[in-house]
Amino acid sequence: MQKQNETPASTEISFLNCIDLSNPDTQQSVSLLKQACLDCGFFYVTNHGISQEFMEEVFSQSRKFFELPLSEKMKVLRNEKHRGYTPVLDELLDPDNQIHVGDYKEGYYVGVEVPEDDPEAHKPFYGPNVWPEDGILPGWRQTMEKFHQQALGVARAVARIIALALDLEADFFDEPEMLGHPIAVMRLLHYAGQISDPSKGLYGAGAHSDYGLITLLATDDVYGLQICKDKDAQPQVWEFVAPLKGAFIVNLGDMLERWSNCIFKSTLHRVLGNGQERYSIAYFVEPSHECLVECLPTCKSEKKPPKFPPIKCGTYLSQRYKDTHANLNVYNKHQS
Repeated sequence: MQKQNETPASTEISFLNCIDLSNPDTQQSVSLLKQACLDCGFFYVTNHGISQEFMEEVFSQSRKFFELPLSEKMKVLRNEKHRGYTPVLDELLDPDNQIHVGDYKEGYYVGVEVPEDDPEAHKPFYGPNVWPEDGILPGWRQTMEKFHQQALGVARAVARIIALALDLEADFFDEPEMLGHPIAVMRLLHYAGQISDPSKGLYGAGAHSDYGLITLLATDDVYGLQICKDKDAQPQVWEFVAPLKGAFIVNLGDMLERWSNCIFKSTLHRVLGNGQERYSIAYFVEPSHECLVECLPTCKSEKKPPKFPPIKCGTYLSQRYKDTHANLNVYNKHQS
């Protein structure tokens, strides 16, 4: 069996650019990020301001939740706002290849906390979060809320570099209708150690591209994430992304590819299980519901007209989530 930190045998490893958020040379960061966005849409972010000690605490608390009995986890089953627990096989990301089952992972969604009596609470992805009882996991909620807030700060810093790489003002994505009032969804993930077999359609997470603007991924030191730089190649070539201690792996989502008129890439990726438990935390960052996603002025010309019609962010995301998650009615037997 592969040992932790050991490179998987007979596989390609993708070497990604590394963006140091503490680097005072902004132009160097812009150049490295632009190269990554044109090439594969994935890069590392280091010196992001979240301490290693706190990252380890978040992973420890995540592990404590997933170690609870299934009956306890089902008490906080995800709701229609995509808050709470998602059981194994709940999500089906690659229906063409995952013929019989969904993803062999379980997860937990935490979003922006919006009180139930807030006028915004009726919108998809907004509303109160679902939390385990404090008596079962003391301090769990406070840890997750703190991480959610700190990760949003990292995402905004990355978005400023992306804006400069697209020849926009640095604060372009800071506007209220964009990341001023974002849809920011954090997802704790646990892969229990099932061995993936692509020939049988068995994956930790099926091949997919992310829906939104950018995703930050914190992971333990177990290999699993793979990317495919050219989804149209036959056969497809998959490369592992090496875990990097203390760093976020950042990737661009479909919404940014759409916004940039396909100049920047949203890349196909998947997770293969190798028999080891694996934990990760994905942080999905999208603009506000009302944000109109239309081709950026710096990404179109007479020779390169917009490839997509404008669409509201909330409408787009709701459809993408609906397409990939199980209908909640299938869990009614657990609620009785």
